[in-house]
This record gives sequence, C-alpha cells and structure tokens, in this order.
Amino acid sequence: METLQCIETRRSIRKFKAQQVPQETVREVVAAAAYAPSWKNTQVTRYTVVENADLKAKIAEEATLGFEHNKGIINGAPALVVVTMVHGRSGFERDGSYTTSKEDRWEVFDAGLATQTFSLAAHDKGLGCVILGIFDENKVAELIGLDEGQKVAALVAMGYADEAPEAPKRKAVDDLVKFV
Repeated sequence: METLQCIETRRSIRKFKAQQVPQETVREVVAAAAYAPSWKNTQVTRYTVVENADLKAKIAEEATLGFEHNKGIINGAPALVVVTMVHGRSGFERDGSYTTSKEDRWEVFDAGLATQTFSLAAHDKGLGCVILGIFDENKVAELIGLDEGQKVAALVAMGYADEAPEAPKRKAVDDLVKFV
C-alpha cells in the first residue's frame, strides 16, 4: 500500500471480527512502529498485547472510568494493545536536566508518534484499530503488571475490521496551514 493511500484510508475501527490476530503479524506491526521518530532516538515506546479475554474484560470493567462505549470496544476486540513509555528519558539531558521548556512531555509526543505509526502499519497489514484515551492509567498499569519506570500512554483496540466507516469531514487545507 502506498503511503498516502494508507494515511487517507485508515479509519478508527470500533467493531471487530472474532478472528485472532496472529502474533507474528503483531510483531511485524511493532517492527514497523519501531521506525517512528523519538527524542534523540530514545525509542521509549513499548507495547503490551492483551489477548486474554478475562484480562481484557477486567480492564474494560475496572479501568475505563465508567465510559461504556470503550468497555464495549475493548471487549469486542481480539487484542488490546497497551502502549507504554519508559518514563524519564525523552526530553532530558544526560545529567537529568530538561532540554526544553516542554520538559518530560516529549515522552507523550514520542508515544503518540509511535502509536500513529503502529496504527498505519496495522492498517497496511489489513488490521483495524482505534486509539482509546479514556482510561485510568494507574489501574491499567496495575492490571497488566507494568514494569517499574514505565507509564501507560494509550490503549489501542485491534483486530480485523467488522465495519467500514466513511472518512469524517476534514477541515480545508487553508484552515490548517499558515505561511509566514
């Protein structure tokens, strides 16, 4: 798939077929996502793939802050990818000081770049996914046994799409760009 076609045809998928995603396919998606840029090439993004239905249900029930829509998406997805980041590396100098006024917020930027790259690679492999942002990151970390020194950045429900949503309306280019 050509790059622009991949960008223009990727959609947030919220309904999935029951078919499991082969672990080798997930590994290929992660391998592609590893090419996302990061602060000084720190590569702080990590992925925990939850395939266990009981654990997914527990995350859906206990960590979605009562947001029913996300509960249904998580329970309906064959895989839930917990995107995490190694805390305290992006945005820092070797002596531990911040490099810029963005301080440690670069780690979220890096995780976002990696998550988008992950989503595009998944689409290229015939998978659908949606990035979920409403969740209790501490509860998710507890439930998956997240390694110390990492923080949860996002949840990504993933599987084979059981829907084909139309592209939402986009803003005009002239509303998005300014030349000075």
